[in-house]
Amino acid sequence: MENHPGKDKKQQQLDDHRVQHTDKPLTTNQGRTIANNRELLKVGERGPTLHEDWQYFEKITHFVHEEQPERVVHARGYSAHGEFEYYKSMKDVTRANFLGEAGKKTPLTIRFSTVQGPKGSYDTARDLRCQGVKLYTEEGNYDLTTIAMPVLINFDAMKFPDAMHAYQSKQDDDVPTATGAHDRFWDYVANNPEAVHMVTWIMSDRGVLRSYRHMESWSINTYTFVNEQGKATYVRFVWKPVLGVESLLQEEAIKIGGIDPDFHRKDLRDAIDRGAYPEYELGVQLIPVEDEDKYDVDILDPTKFWPEELIPVQIIGKMTLNRNIENYHTESEQVAFNPANVVPGIDFSNDPVLQGRLVAYHSAQLYRIGPNFQQLPINKPVCPFHNNQRRGPMRYLIDVDHVNYHPNSLADNTPHEVPVEEGGYEHYPKEVGGHTTRKRIDSVNDYFSQTRIFWNSLTSIEKMHTIEAFSYQLGNVMDESVRQQNVNLLANVDVELASTVADNIGVACPTGSHVPVSESYPSLSQYHTPPSAYTKKVGVLIGNGFNDREVTEVLEFFDQHKVFYDIISERLGYVTGANGLKIKVNKTFLTSGPYLVDSVYVVGGNTTNEKRFTENVTEFVNMAYKLYKPIGIATTGQAIVAPQGTDNLEGVILAANSQNFKQSFITAIAQSRFWNRDKGAGPGSLGMTGITK
Repeated sequence: MENHPGKDKKQQQLDDHRVQHTDKPLTTNQGRTIANNRELLKVGERGPTLHEDWQYFEKITHFVHEEQPERVVHARGYSAHGEFEYYKSMKDVTRANFLGEAGKKTPLTIRFSTVQGPKGSYDTARDLRCQGVKLYTEEGNYDLTTIAMPVLINFDAMKFPDAMHAYQSKQDDDVPTATGAHDRFWDYVANNPEAVHMVTWIMSDRGVLRSYRHMESWSINTYTFVNEQGKATYVRFVWKPVLGVESLLQEEAIKIGGIDPDFHRKDLRDAIDRGAYPEYELGVQLIPVEDEDKYDVDILDPTKFWPEELIPVQIIGKMTLNRNIENYHTESEQVAFNPANVVPGIDFSNDPVLQGRLVAYHSAQLYRIGPNFQQLPINKPVCPFHNNQRRGPMRYLIDVDHVNYHPNSLADNTPHEVPVEEGGYEHYPKEVGGHTTRKRIDSVNDYFSQTRIFWNSLTSIEKMHTIEAFSYQLGNVMDESVRQQNVNLLANVDVELASTVADNIGVACPTGSHVPVSESYPSLSQYHTPPSAYTKKVGVLIGNGFNDREVTEVLEFFDQHKVFYDIISERLGYVTGANGLKIKVNKTFLTSGPYLVDSVYVVGGNTTNEKRFTENVTEFVNMAYKLYKPIGIATTGQAIVAPQGTDNLEGVILAANSQNFKQSFITAIAQSRFWNRDKGAGPGSLGMTGITK
């Protein structure tokens, strides 16, 4: 497939702003050619510099001003371009044009991000991940912002600054970076029990995603669809990755953060470059406005999810990311999202967090980018836009008409209003009433029932990982009182969970019992994702003298199934097979590791330093085994890796013992993890004593 498919309207528009500087003369911003770009203008070769060095002044002042303020949250992110294809008409519930015709395609740009860390943090930190999608519709830009779990940390936008102040680094030392494992955050959780629901999701495997391509994300907030007849329907959105939802282990996430802090960015870019375009289906959950009070929870409460088993998800379209950005600053750092950017047919609800977000985002973009940020190419709609805004720094447009007020007679009252019947935006006339108050709804105060449902819905493996995450995070909290308070809070969710964590972090086991809730929903566990080997990455550990035919067949089989792989050896260059086949090495044992691949293919062979090569392969394989990853062993690989009869060979595929090694290995790669290695593994198990001769 081509990396750049037929250009949509947005890409055609961006072409007007793309500049190629290769093979061009060097000039100032005014177009003046430069003869010397290496030395300052001085009085003699050893003399002082001159203030009249306009060339240096332009160069250095641009440099020291070129970084705009980073986002307060979501500072670390990455973007791509794509399109949204609509499956079926939703005219019965919304008059939004881009949702009105099956097969209709809408160009878009997307930005993935973490929350806690600054731009210089790392991708794989345990965190809440977010996704902003800007759809360039024919009726204007529609920004759909979602996060990688269906619940938020606070019920009311008033508390959002407090939650983020507690979550982010301290004032005195700016520590920690990209982690919530510190006293202030957990003190906030203990004293704001509504936070325990989202925190439990973050402590689950959902908090350490395998990649952005495996990220499921929800709108959290409740919006309103409005159809041509003026009928309103509450709606929540969810993006479901076609690849399914997969996660790293906590150990992997931490190690990758140090080895390759750009792991998720590289993964996204690499997949698009290879034509394995990330895909996400858009689902909607719908509730008639008149049914608002028919559920056990307040459906406008962003700290509560809408169970798919009770409120089914209707899949209405698919997003495909098919083009990488070409300039991070202009296409990712300057892209500006705002949940207030809606189109006719989509409106807001009284969700208190959504109401607060409608004010916050625009103000944030004005501060970061400036009053004309919406004229930047990445933010500019593909449809025409006209208004009476004229001035402000960095205005791109050259407005040639002098009437900039409304109503007027000099310009025949233009730009003119658009009647609703002709597509003008109209807010849904929802009924409002009551006294002004800051009182919260009583139903919000059930902090634990849905958290308990989420816990009940996890598999035993997911529960084990969640306990490990709580223990790691709270184990880093210095204040014993804060540790104890959080354990006491967790007891409301599950006593066994709280007691196990208490024992791990050295505080007293809580008394009491958890809320009497037994419900569980399969949709809340990510382990129902169908197995797939598509785009999984294999580390091929190889030296010279390998079996040319055997290895070629396996690598070709990988290519057929779109399984990615790194060729890993002692040094870059080429390895040569027994019959002269040369394979290019793109990674070494220094630049790769078992944390960076999904499985391992042990080819073996000979090298200039046999002892070191064997040690590297052994270390690589044993760690992959410990992390439950699939391991394939070529016939030549058994010279290094020799499993014993007492070893637990769950997920270990030997070419010498398999009639169809290629298919067996692909099946294992699709499964991803082999948790049963923990069961019945005696002292001779691979993960405990090693597997080398």
